[in-house]
Amino acid sequence: MVQKVTKGIKISVKTSFEGTYFQNYRLHFAFHYHITIANQCKDAIQVVARKWEIFDALNRMEVIAGEGIVGEKPVIQPGQSHTYQSGSLLSSPIGAMRGFFEVVNFTTTKKFSVSIPTFQLNTPYIMN
Repeated sequence: MVQKVTKGIKISVKTSFEGTYFQNYRLHFAFHYHITIANQCKDAIQVVARKWEIFDALNRMEVIAGEGIVGEKPVIQPGQSHTYQSGSLLSSPIGAMRGFFEVVNFTTTKKFSVSIPTFQLNTPYIMN
C-alpha cells in the first residue's frame, strides 16, 4: 500500500493483479486498484474531478481526466473517508499510475489538488 497526505487529505492505494486476456489479438494485463480518500481536515470536501497518468513498461503513457470518480462526486465529512475501486489495462506486465483529485473545500469554496501517489502495477510472476 502507498499513502500520501496533501492539505489534510490522505490518499491510500492498494493494487492487485487480476489476470491476462486477449482482445483484438493482443495480450492485456488487468489490474485493480482500491483507493481510500480520508478527510483529516476540519472542513467537509467534495471530490469533483480526477486526472490519471498511466505508464507501462513499453514507455507508453495514457492520460485520463474527467469529472468525479467512477461516476460519483463524493462529499467527505471531517474524519470520514470514501473508498472506491477501479481498474486499468496495460499492454505490458509492469506499469505505474499517478495523478490527482480536484477537491472543493465546502467552507472556503476553494478548489485545490490532492496528489495521488505513484503506485506500481506489477504482474506477480514477472517479479520472480
